[in-house]
Amino acid sequence: MPADRRPVTAHEVARLAGVSQSAVSRTFTEGASVSPDTREKVMQAARQLGYRPNLVARSLITGRSHIIGVTIPSLSNPFYSELLEALAASFAEIGYRVMLFTTDPDRNSDPVLEEVLRYRVDALVLVASNLSSRFADECRQIGLPVVLLNRKTTSRTASSVTGENQSGAAQIAAFLAAGGHQRFAYIAGLESSSTNHDREKAFTDYLKEHDYAAPLRAVGNYTVEGAMAATRELLNQKNRPDAIFCANDLMALAAVNVARTEFNLEVGRQISIVGFDDSALAAWPIFGLTTYAQPVRQMVGRVVEIVKEAVTEKDMTPVHEVVEGSLIVRESARIPEQGITVIGGVKVWQPT
Repeated sequence: MPADRRPVTAHEVARLAGVSQSAVSRTFTEGASVSPDTREKVMQAARQLGYRPNLVARSLITGRSHIIGVTIPSLSNPFYSELLEALAASFAEIGYRVMLFTTDPDRNSDPVLEEVLRYRVDALVLVASNLSSRFADECRQIGLPVVLLNRKTTSRTASSVTGENQSGAAQIAAFLAAGGHQRFAYIAGLESSSTNHDREKAFTDYLKEHDYAAPLRAVGNYTVEGAMAATRELLNQKNRPDAIFCANDLMALAAVNVARTEFNLEVGRQISIVGFDDSALAAWPIFGLTTYAQPVRQMVGRVVEIVKEAVTEKDMTPVHEVVEGSLIVRESARIPEQGITVIGGVKVWQPT
């Protein structure tokens, strides 16, 4: 590349095309009025010169970057990867791009949010991340819309979209009880996670309300290594559980692996293991994981709708939505005699 190369300007395109500079701007502005003849002249000149609009410069003029900041924990969790892919595709459909920031799930997200606010993003989506009250207030002051996905918030300035953490976990407890289990266990995620808290409380409350003993508990911190250690801890007990509910699929898959390979248990008969998310790996025949499905498309669809409205209505009242899911039944758990229906070729359990 020549050392003196500089970007081609809209003025040069206009001069070559024989049109005004405003005509060039309108040609590259979606929805702007420009005649077909003028558009063709501009596009031909742009191709000849190698012109590309400077979106950074345009954002300084319009006050919109058409970039959505997305923070997400480690992509080692397949469910987070699915959410990110869906967010990128859905925002692209309405003319936005995503800028990715990764967070450490074990630490406060404030340092990452400090970095995010240095960029000219139109909105911020926090995937499975918490929002401190300080940053909630700062985002409100600068007019930056914030939506939490797969986390809930008590903030009055941010919106949230979650799955059915409470009713889903209670349904898992009912499913395992209907399968004749007596000794239950729960492998927890991060202690600071609202989703973990809601799932554990609902699971435990259902068992207590139906005269079962409180479940055994171990902490997996939403990681493979943590879940493997937690599973060993539970299965090494003298009165080991015959049913384990893991706070997400990633940990459930790790639990299945340990139960089979280290304890020679037949998963689905000698022990039942259930997850939460219905990530793509859950459906693989080698796992056949029974899990509570969080519908990625519907959840992401609501996030995009909320963001789209929020960037045009600065005084929009935050919304908090729960998207309905379903308990997908596969081979990793004992199947009750009643309650199974088939929807779209997939086995689903519903309380009778």
